[in-house]
Amino acid sequence: MRARKHVRRDETIPISISAGERDLIKKHTFIDLEIEEILDRARETSKGLTIDITLDDLDELLGFIAAEANHTKDADLERALDEIYDRLAEIKKLYELIDE
Repeated sequence: MRARKHVRRDETIPISISAGERDLIKKHTFIDLEIEEILDRARETSKGLTIDITLDDLDELLGFIAAEANHTKDADLERALDEIYDRLAEIKKLYELIDE
């Protein structure tokens, strides 16, 4: 297993998402205004979009995605949200908060 990268609580990490993933999250989850603003500030890169997000905000985003995936009656939406959740959760595992 790779060593986890240490980040401060207020430090952001870059995460690549597609425009479709961002739109799916915004349309189908009950994200709060702060998370919506993070998604809206995504910058275009050669890999799609990149969001800069703290680990705390990423954890909150994962909660919103999981909540909708667990409550939707739409199997396709559930599968899509589960895929986004799994990918973002794996990215989160690469980091560890440090106290300074």
